[in-house]
Amino acid sequence: MSHDLSLAQSHAFALSRTLMVPVTLFRVDGEFAVLPTDELGGADVETLVEYDPFEFGPAH
Repeated sequence: MSHDLSLAQSHAFALSRTLMVPVTLFRVDGEFAVLPTDELGGADVETLVEYDPFEFGPAH
């Protein structure tokens, strides 16, 4: 988990591109975290954004 949104966003994007699965960046208890979207299930978290590696162009 992280308290830095910018760092969490960067890691979420990289994780999505590495695993080639959608990941969700969310906030829980004041901290940011990332999980593959299909593993998040119905968890009670504040979803901020979902990164889908197939919606972005090639990584540079």
